[in-house]
Parts: sequence; structure tokens; C-alpha cells
Amino acid sequence: MVFEKLRALIVETLEIDEDKITMDATFDDLMLDSLDLVELVMAAEDEFDIHVEDDALDGLETIGDVVDLLTDLIG
Repeated sequence: MVFEKLRALIVETLEIDEDKITMDATFDDLMLDSLDLVELVMAAEDEFDIHVEDDALDGLETIGDVVDLLTDLIG
């Protein structure tokens, strides 16, 4: 469920082809820079009604990493 919502956010917010968005896709694979990641996190905060600390983004490399982070924060 988290992955599906995140994928929809990525498609809507960053206009990336849905077929490219997999759990193993890296930010480099999707050509996302740090500003894109911040925009995505802001959208995810609104969608999931959570707050993501800035340092929580350190070390994230794949969409799966983001899904894991969001899942932990959602509880």
C-alpha cells in the first residue's frame, strides 16, 4: 500500500513514468536530485500525515528505502 501511494506521488509530483518506479530503482535510475527528493518527501508528508526529519533522508538510495522509512513513520 505504501509503495503504491508513493509511486502515484512520484508520477504526479515528479512526472516520472510509472513503469520505471520499482522498489529497487535508485534515485540515480530515476534521475532524481536532492531537490526532487525534498519535493517528494513534502508530498509524502501531506499524503501520509507524517513528519520526516531532514536527517532521516541520509543514506536513502532506492525507492524501497523510502518505502521502509515511510512505513516506520506511519507505524
